[in-house]
Amino acid sequence: MNGSAHRELNPLFDPLLNDFQKDFPLTPTPFADIAADLGVTEEEILVNLRELNDTKIISRIGPVFRPHRVGTSTLAAMAVPKAQLQEIANYISALPEVNHNYEREHRFNLWFVLTASTEEHLEAVLTEIEQNTGITVMSLPMLESYHIDLGFDLKR
Repeated sequence: MNGSAHRELNPLFDPLLNDFQKDFPLTPTPFADIAADLGVTEEEILVNLRELNDTKIISRIGPVFRPHRVGTSTLAAMAVPKAQLQEIANYISALPEVNHNYEREHRFNLWFVLTASTEEHLEAVLTEIEQNTGITVMSLPMLESYHIDLGFDLKR
């Protein structure tokens, strides 16, 4: 079932996906606060968020930091043989320094952003990835920063 058909079946999905992208409560009890705003229980919120995650409609819930304010980062790309793509993508996704990765239709078909507290740690993780996969990682550090709004209006 695709994401839009699945959302139509569950009325909590739209506010969870749309309303809390930018206004997520920064409190000790954010899910209880969201539940109060929506007139449901905290457990209902957690169950629905788990379902959104399990069905891959969302990949994570967490903050997005400007990497150079809290350390360093690089955009990385790998040319992964198709037969190994899922296995290596799973390995990359499991690294705490990576919050997402993307498959692309290109020779460099796996792209991800790697963040670390120091340049040394960043380089160590890049080296570890190469050693564990046998595939060279192309590192593309940011030269200039542009701020874009990553909120997506899903009500359109």
